[in-house]
Amino acid sequence: MAAPSQIAFLDLPQIEERLKGLDLVSLMEGAFAAFSRGEAVVPAPGELLLRDPPGEVHIKYGYLTDGDTYVIKVASGFWNNPARGLSSSDGLLLVFRKETGELMAVLNDRGRLTDLRTAAAGAVAAKHLAPERMDRIGVLGCGIQAEMQVQALQSVRPCRHIVVWGRNPERVQAYARRMEEKDFSVELVPSPSEVASRCRLIVTATASPTPLLHWSDLRPGTHITAIGADSADKQELEPAIIRNADIVVTDSRHQAQSRGELGRACNLDVSVMKRAVEIGEIVMGTAKGRATPDQVTVSAFSGLAIQDIAMASAVLRQP
Repeated sequence: MAAPSQIAFLDLPQIEERLKGLDLVSLMEGAFAAFSRGEAVVPAPGELLLRDPPGEVHIKYGYLTDGDTYVIKVASGFWNNPARGLSSSDGLLLVFRKETGELMAVLNDRGRLTDLRTAAAGAVAAKHLAPERMDRIGVLGCGIQAEMQVQALQSVRPCRHIVVWGRNPERVQAYARRMEEKDFSVELVPSPSEVASRCRLIVTATASPTPLLHWSDLRPGTHITAIGADSADKQELEPAIIRNADIVVTDSRHQAQSRGELGRACNLDVSVMKRAVEIGEIVMGTAKGRATPDQVTVSAFSGLAIQDIAMASAVLRQP
């Protein structure tokens, strides 16, 4: 009988060390392209929604057809955690040998890899869809992704001025202080429409169940990176934005049918999904990104296991 393989257990500090020097934007571009080429098996996510306390748990899993592992990720978000001095996100990744099903590695990242790959995906969207130049980044929300999306954008659309709206005055003020400590200037505004009136690149990073932005709010040339609505119970954009935008991009057309902005819009108009393109198709050049300065573009991602596979593989490859 063969001896059992040794299991690698990496905690967060070890993972952070291995992440140094990695180009996560390029890594996510490659992952999205592989998905759109049909080189990955990615089933529908598992989902557990909690009411008291409010939170959610997502289970995502899959493998590359030419790879030698499969990955299962558990990621959670608990919205009351910041009031307790805890991060709102947590989780880990399990890496198995595809040939035998043996557990190879446990990446106890506490949700960090999910946060990083989500932020990098927003940067990929902006690289291909956002205006070339801007003087402000608009942000709806004041949590982890409201920070990390802006930081990730600096590699593709450098801009140090943020215009932010958040529901909770104390939390949005705390967000402003954190970003100012990172050398951003921050303006707080009273409404999402005020953000839209002043910014042509907007990141929506909330768990809102109802639309925050409306088609009438948007200026010509606006790009929206919508990353909050990653389940069927969330919605940040009025369906008219999805119907009327010049370019609508998702990470997976199949997954988008049942969740988030495209799922809501598709329920009202089934033709919406026919117009949507996958970000992997734009990366490969089989679909076009922004072509003219006045186009309104939207990327609405719900997160794919292929991103987690890419992150896990990159971490384990590092010495």
